[in-house]
Amino acid sequence: MKLELISFKLCPFAQCAIILLNKQKLTFELNYINSINLPNWFKQISPTGKVPLLKANDKIIFESSVINEFINDISKTNLHPIDPIQKAKNRSWIQFSSTLFDDLFDVITGDKEKFYTSKKSLFNKLSKIETVKNNSQFFNGGDFSIIDATFAPIFMRLRWINKFTNNTLSFDRLTNLRAWSKNLLQVDIVKNSVIKNLDDVYYSNIEARKGHISTLFID
Repeated sequence: MKLELISFKLCPFAQCAIILLNKQKLTFELNYINSINLPNWFKQISPTGKVPLLKANDKIIFESSVINEFINDISKTNLHPIDPIQKAKNRSWIQFSSTLFDDLFDVITGDKEKFYTSKKSLFNKLSKIETVKNNSQFFNGGDFSIIDATFAPIFMRLRWINKFTNNTLSFDRLTNLRAWSKNLLQVDIVKNSVIKNLDDVYYSNIEARKGHISTLFID
């Protein structure tokens, strides 16, 4: 099957798909487009105008969660837990994770009031995940799953922001999440799921938005 993933370099949802494609050892083409000036051909094939978009034998698959499930469906290895209850719990927390990105976006773009409101919301949600995460290497134990690929981009961006701002979003007190983040960010398929120096691009992107967080950047 010919696979082509279309996205922006900074898109965390595309990063998740890249992690899964590489974890499943699937051959694919990666096509980065300009997020500010979308090509006409992309507008014509994307029902939502959003990324990521996956072309499978020239058939369009959209919505990141659907793309991730499709990758799992066409692979030899199942990256979901076998137990149906645990599988459902994983899917529930995967869905929940999208709300963290909403808060994180407001954190990096909002004024001072919005920054602190969104930061509080973000940490309230991280605390909820802490209560269901044990001290195992990955979410379900020692096996890397789709939920791990889903949270890896969140942890990577939190690490970047903490580096830029002297730990403004540190979650060290959430010991299970801290360990999970450390384990995930050491996995090769996670480390290699973004272009080189993407942290610098992320920094510049945040700085250009001139939100309150940019005033917290360290020299």
